[in-house]
Parts: sequence; structure tokens; C-alpha cells
Amino acid sequence: MHDEHDSLDPALTELRERLTSGMARMQLNQTDLAKRAGLGRTTVSEALSPAKPAPSPQTVAALARALQLPVEELLELQRSAVEDTEGGVRSAPGRSIGEWDPHDLEVHPAGPRDAASGPGRSGARTMPGYVRREHDRVLAGLVKDAAVGRSRAVVLVGSSSTGKTRACWEAVQPLAAQGWRLWHPFDPTRAQDALEDLPRVAPRTVVWLNEAQHYLGDRVAGERIAAAVHQLLVTAECGPVLVLGTLWPEYAARYTALPAPGEGDPYSRVRELLAGRVLTVPETFEAPALAAASALAEGGDRLLADALSRAGAEGRVTQDLAGAPELLNRYRHATPAAAAVLEVAMDARRLGVGLHLPQAFLTDAAADYLTDTDYDQLTDDWAEQAFAELAALVHGKQAPLRRTTPRTQRRPPAPSPALHGPAPSTAGPVFRLADYLEQHGRTSRRHLCPPASFWHAAHTHLTDPDDLGNLTQAAENRHRLQWAHSLRHCAADHGNTNALLLLAVMQEEAGDRYGAEALYRQAADHGSTDALLRLALMREQAGDLDGAEALARRAADHGSTDALGSLALMREQAGDLDGAEALYRQIADHGFPHALYHLARMREQAGDLDGAEALYQQTADHGSTDALYRLAEMREQAGDLDGAEALARRAADHGFPHALYRLAEMREQAGDRDGAEALYRQAAGHGSQTLYRLAEMREQAGDLDGAETLYRQAADHGSTDALLRLALMRDEAGDRDGAEALARQAADQGNPHAVIYLAVMMQRAGDCDGAETLYRQVADHGNPDGLVHLAEMREEAGDRYGAEALYRQAADHGSTHALVHLAVMMEEAGDRNGVEAVIRQAADHGKADALYRLAEMREQAGDRDGAEALARQTADHGNPRDLYRLAMEPGIFTRLWPYGLDPDGTPTSPWRASMLIERTVPPGTP
Repeated sequence: MHDEHDSLDPALTELRERLTSGMARMQLNQTDLAKRAGLGRTTVSEALSPAKPAPSPQTVAALARALQLPVEELLELQRSAVEDTEGGVRSAPGRSIGEWDPHDLEVHPAGPRDAASGPGRSGARTMPGYVRREHDRVLAGLVKDAAVGRSRAVVLVGSSSTGKTRACWEAVQPLAAQGWRLWHPFDPTRAQDALEDLPRVAPRTVVWLNEAQHYLGDRVAGERIAAAVHQLLVTAECGPVLVLGTLWPEYAARYTALPAPGEGDPYSRVRELLAGRVLTVPETFEAPALAAASALAEGGDRLLADALSRAGAEGRVTQDLAGAPELLNRYRHATPAAAAVLEVAMDARRLGVGLHLPQAFLTDAAADYLTDTDYDQLTDDWAEQAFAELAALVHGKQAPLRRTTPRTQRRPPAPSPALHGPAPSTAGPVFRLADYLEQHGRTSRRHLCPPASFWHAAHTHLTDPDDLGNLTQAAENRHRLQWAHSLRHCAADHGNTNALLLLAVMQEEAGDRYGAEALYRQAADHGSTDALLRLALMREQAGDLDGAEALARRAADHGSTDALGSLALMREQAGDLDGAEALYRQIADHGFPHALYHLARMREQAGDLDGAEALYQQTADHGSTDALYRLAEMREQAGDLDGAEALARRAADHGFPHALYRLAEMREQAGDRDGAEALYRQAAGHGSQTLYRLAEMREQAGDLDGAETLYRQAADHGSTDALLRLALMRDEAGDRDGAEALARQAADQGNPHAVIYLAVMMQRAGDCDGAETLYRQVADHGNPDGLVHLAEMREEAGDRYGAEALYRQAADHGSTHALVHLAVMMEEAGDRNGVEAVIRQAADHGKADALYRLAEMREQAGDRDGAEALARQTADHGNPRDLYRLAMEPGIFTRLWPYGLDPDGTPTSPWRASMLIERTVPPGTP
């Protein structure tokens, strides 16, 4: 069995023979080769072992370069080895696109199962004819790029049942004819499968990331998956590949939002991956698509004909095909018991519980969702009847709440706690809520806090640590502090590392270092590298340097170098430069070459310029533009102007054109104006964005003439923002005609901000009709700011009703700024009910802070009852950012309800967190 892989694959045998011969020719062992190729020792060993699968393209390319072998020839052998999958051995993930059933890829069924399907088969289903829309044309272009050898990725964003997954399936059909593979990471979990096998993806593979939140939003692995996907896309040896994903809008918004100042950034790599790779799928069919669907229906497509007869002019064809209207109808007409169970499921999903909902939890939680009358009329078998009612299929496609069987968790012999965590309980049946009802619940119930039976059932029946952690946060966000505290302990008991960490911090702050260390160790045993870091720092502070270093190494072995970096910095600050250098080298050996930059800085500060330059060069060879720039500065200071310029140009070519600009400034300060100007021109050659940034810097430095020159160059390269900035400069200089001409030029090239600026100029000059025309032009292009400006004009002219109407139009188009204007107008007019209605509308658009601020206004005005009512609504909405701020400083919640709220909104009776946290002492301590 030792040579099972090579004996089955001549290409793999030849590949390894050529690598081994290259090692012998260069008299290298595996350790030497690993260092030369920049790979791990284990990676090289497995690449050469006949008992292992084919190495990845990246590994083969690195080894070929290190051994001075022809890279393309060895990559061709690697591709041949990957494609040969005899004897049940598959070297690359996925299978031929033609082997897939679209429903196995989670395309929503839209018709009854064919009679030919039966037990043991996936069940072929008839799919309606496909209507291509604008996003399909964009997708087709990306597929064509992939087909001719360019790796591409796109994530389709749209609400539930809008046709995202079907669009992906239709798009890849041309690749099926070219022999492409398709890989759907799924087993044993989506995140684990993706993380483990992304490095093994072969060229000409479609990576299918449907419901991409299960990959990119994974608490532990999401950032690493995003990094692996990015590496796959930019590594030439891996291509071409096509990465397709789907997301609901709320997930896309969460992953792409910039963090607020002071907050963590949990989705930085995901945000970078999604930048420029998001494609919106509209909820409705527009007129051309409806006409195409009607033509297919008239041609005999009964599924489309039925859907069109129900969807009508609204254009929600895909939702109808997926059964959404009937699902909603089933919920609205459900028996009280069945409706209660559905609402429990909706609340559980919107507050962060996973897909699989235990029946015992749903049953016990439903009690307080029923009125007293309905509760008294329950029969002994009410639960069985409710679940049977909810399991009935809608148009043969979906059920409101269906029983499901979680896939068996197939784990390797030694699982990584950081990735897998404890297995969820499988005792009793579990159910899954229909996607459309889940999304409906997120919208229709977002302002409601679940009743006490929900929290009690969660505490009693849920065992998944992530579910319990999410509910802890949900309770805290809603100021249900006592339930949050109880659920945090429950989450910690089931291995939730965040809960364990927070409890450990509480113990540490209470002075119980022994108890805190015990909790940190529990969190570390469940895979928390943060806990290992805290333990390492505690050991360091206690003077146990060896223990601290051992814990830091454990954290590094689990993928985190933060602990080693913290220790290295502490050693450096304490003057132990040798110890710090040793730790920085360990960080570099773990695959983080930027640690060499810190070493170089230390050498430079110690006066060892040659050693510093060598280390900066090593860091630059690993892609660090900071190191390139520092090398350029050192060469400039040493008088090697040509060398400095070459290094700065390298940094610019790697995406850091500012290096050229800074070098130019150094030349200018040294009196070399010709050399400075040459470098400025080189920096300008890196595009309009760079030119615009350089111009901003010149303007900030007070060099208005230089700034204007650069803005004009940026405009010549197509930057309409530069044109607008030039217009503002002309306006500030008093040249109104020049400003207007530049703004018109920017507006003519499609810059909506320029149109608004022109309108403001006209309004300022008294041309209200011209300004209104332009504002309407902005509004007609979908920008509600135009309506807001129009409303302000009406308000200034004394037309209160006209202004209010326009503010409402802008609000209907998503402008929360317009809602604020409306609230101010109503407050000034004494219309308190109107103010509260508008503020609630803002809260429904995700601006719960509007309710909170109105509550504070009522409190300051002496209206305690009004303040309390509004504050309670704010709490029920649940807004983490508001409550984070409230935790930092006393707010109205703390003043009104220092002990929190009960689920029904009544103030919680006094209780103490210390009742649930006992001080722990070491054995033998008196």
C-alpha cells in the first residue's frame, strides 16, 4: 500500500522521479529543499511521498523553481495526475458538471417529482424554462472569461427564492461541454470541506459556494476560507477556475460593512474578496423578462404558465415557483398551535440559532406564543397535530416546517477543536424552517422580543455552543440581562469559547486569577487561540517565561501568531533583544514573513545597517511593499539614487505608488527638483486614482497650483471626481463660470454628485427652476438625495406640505436622512404621534438609534412614561452598536432598568451576577 498512488498514475510517478532527480543533482535533502522553495518540511515530504495524493499546483511550481526545473512541464504532469482518478482515488475535489443534478446543488424544485424517480435516487424534477435577465448576461461574460483561461469569481446577492442558484446552474452549462468539473464543498460541514480542499482545486473547476454565509460567515474558518479563495484566484498555476456564490442581502451588507471606530473587524478578508465581485439579482421580473416568460408559457411550459397566473404584474415569478406565496398563506391561516411553532422557529433563526431546530425546543417554547384561550384549548396531542400540519407540502415543493436529518459528521481521527468544536446533540427529531418564511420572520418580527418560554426552552434544550452564544448576545442586545447571563453560563458549559473567555475575564477582573486561568484553559481546550494568548500573557506577567512561550507556540500551531508577536514585543521592550529576535524568527517560520520586518527594524535601531538591509530584502522578496519602501529610503540616504528609484518603482508596481511620491519628496527636499519632478511623473503614471490621491496631498500641503495640475491630469485619465474637485477649487477662488463649466463636464460624464453641485450653484444664484430640474434628474436616476434637496427648497419657500411629501418620497426610496427631516418638522409642529411613527419607520430600516435618541429627548423633557415606552421599543429591536455604547457609558436603559428587562418588557427584579460566578481558589488555599 505504500506506493498506492504512484502505481496507479504514471504521470504522478514521473513527476516525483523528476523532483527527486533534481534534488540529487543539486545535492539537497528535503529540509534544504523546503527552505529553498519557501515551503513547510511536511509539504515537501508529502509531495515526494508515493503514498500521498498529487501535490497542489502551487507546491509543484515552487519546487520546480527551487530545483531549476521547467515549471510548465511539471505542472502538466501534475494536471495529468489530478485528472487520472482510477481505483477510487480522487486527487482533486469535484466531478464533471454533467454528473450533477441541479437540485443536489440546492436549486429550488419547481415541480413534482418525476414518476421515474424512486428510493435511492435524488429524484429528477421538471424545471421551468429559464428566462435570462441582466444579471445572466454579466454571468455569461464571466463564464466566457473562465473558458478562455482567466480565473473569475462572483457572488449573486438577492432575497430568498429570487433565482440566484438557478442562474449559477444555467451559467455553467457552456463549461460542461468543455469538460469542466464542479465542486460543492459540503461534507462533513461546508466550512470544513472548503477549508481543507480549496488548496487541492484543479484548473477548469467551478467552486460552488451556494449559501456562501456558511463558508464566509463561519465563526472560525470564514476569514481563512476567503483568503484561500483569493489565493486560488490569483495563483496562475491553479487557473482557470470559476468561483460562484450566493448570499442574502443582509449577509452581504454585514460582510461588506466597514467596522465602526474601536470595533473589531471580523470580515476584513471577506470584504476584500467580495469587493467588485458582487452581482445583484432583482426580486422581480421586469417587462422584458415577463414577456419572455409569457412566450415560454404560451409554448407549453405549464410551470411558468401557472406561476405567471399567480404572480401577475408584480413579477415575483421565481418566488411563486418556489412556493413563497402559499407558504405565507399557510402561516397566516395556520391553527394557533401551528402558528406558535412557526413563530418560535422564525424567532430562533433571526436570533442566530442554526438550521436544525430540535422538536423539544420548538414545542416547549411555543407556550407563551399562545393566548390564554388558545392555550387552555390545547389537546394532549396538540404538538403532533401542529407538526403534521406544518409538514404538508406546498405545491409539491416545500413545507413550512419540515423534518430533516442532519448529515453524519464524518471527522478525521484527530479533529482540530478550533474548526470542529463539540458535536451538536442529535437526541430527538429536528426541523428546518422554509427559507421564505425565515426571511419573512426576519422582517415582520424584527421589532419583537421573544417571550419567556422561548428563552427557557433555549436554556433547557439547546446544546450547540454557537446557538447558545448567539442567543446570549441577542438577549443582551435586548437588555434582557438576567437571561443573557444564564445563557452565557449555559453556552460556556457546552464549550462556547466566547462565553468561556468573557467569564474568565470577569473572574480575572474580580481578582480570581486561579479561576480565570481554569476557564481560559477550558476555552483553549475547545480551540480558542485567544484563550491561549491570555494564558501566555498571564504566565509572562507571573515571570514564567518558559510557560508563556510554550502556550504561545501552541497558539501558533493552531494558526495564530498573535501570542508569539505579543511575547516578542514584550521581550523587545524589556531589552531582551535576543529573545525577541528568536520569537520573531519563529513567527516567520510559521508562514508570516512580515515578522522579518520587525527584525530588520531592530537591527537598524541597533546600528547594523547591513543586517537590516538583508532582512528588509528577505521581507520584500515575500511581497512586502513596506520593506521595499524602507529599502528605497535607505538607498536614498546612502546616496544610491538609482537603486532607491528602482526599489520605489518595484513598490509602485506592487500596488504602492505612494513610494514613488515619497521618494520624490525626498529629492525635492534635497534640492533635486529635476529628479523630484521625474519621480512625480512616474507616480502619476499609475492611474487616475493615484493622481487624485497625489493631488489631495498637494492640496492638503497648501500647494494649490500643484494640486490643480494633478487634478487636471487625473481628469484627463477619466476621473470625474477630479473634475468636480477642480470645480470646487474654481468656486472657492471666485471663478463661478469656470466652476460651473467643470461641474457640467463631470455631470455630463455621469457623476451624480456633480449634478447636485450644479443644482446647488443654480439655487444659490436664484435659478430655482433650473435647480429643481437638476434635482429631479438626480432623483429620476434613483438617488433620493435629489428629493431631499427638493424638499429643503420647498421648506425654505414655506411650502411645508410640499416639503413633507418630498421627504416621504425620499424616505420610501431608503433615505434615513429624509426621515430625520420629517421627524424634526413634526416635532416643531407638535405632532408627537407623527414623530414617533416616523422614528419607528427609521427603526424598521435598521436605525434603532433613532428610537433611542427620541426616548432620551422625552426623558429630558420630563416625560418619563413616553421615554420608557420608546426605550422599551428600542430594546425590543435589539441593536448591538447602541448597546455597546450604552455599556461604555450610562444611558437611558441603565437609568430606567439597572437590572434589565424580563422578556415581556417589565423591569427585572434585583439580582446579582455574582450569584452565578463563584470565586475559585487553588486546593489547599485557606
